Amino acid sequence: MHGGHHHHHGAHSHHRDHDHDHDHHGHQHAGPGHNRQRGTVQWQVPHRPTRKDLSPPHERDLDLVEASFVENFARASDATSFLRLAGIPFVGIDASGKALHLLRVEIADRTDIGAVVPLLGGNGVRYDVLPARMTSRRHDLSFLYHDGEAVVRLSFAEARKLEDRTDASHFDIEPTE
Repeated sequence: MHGGHHHHHGAHSHHRDHDHDHDHHGHQHAGPGHNRQRGTVQWQVPHRPTRKDLSPPHERDLDLVEASFVENFARASDATSFLRLAGIPFVGIDASGKALHLLRVEIADRTDIGAVVPLLGGNGVRYDVLPARMTSRRHDLSFLYHDGEAVVRLSFAEARKLEDRTDASHFDIEPTE
């Protein structure tokens, strides 16, 4: 395009929506919108630095392992075997040396559909319904253990860090007076 006018050499007709490659006086128009389709825009996660991952192999990508656990636990035909495969102890010893006995696995679905934002000056809040593209769905996974006195709720990572004492599942309860 020169001075607002198209200059063409050759015997071809032009239509408003043309789609062919041609040379305009020795230069090519390669940008989107002129004889080219626009490329697909894609968001990509930047690559992590090439440093070596120093975490133990059983802790790498734990968030992905947890997501897979949540996705498949309810469909498992044998929940006990599934827990064993996931490395969740039925009886575990925590960092303080207390024995914990697995009672329940809980998976809760949560969908955020609104947001509350404080108003300037601190005199209230504003509530907005989130547009569909901003809603978020989450799964909360918990393992409920009994420590001999009370129920203790652990995350996937915390349960996997327990020292597995599943074979030693006997414990005494002191009579209360």
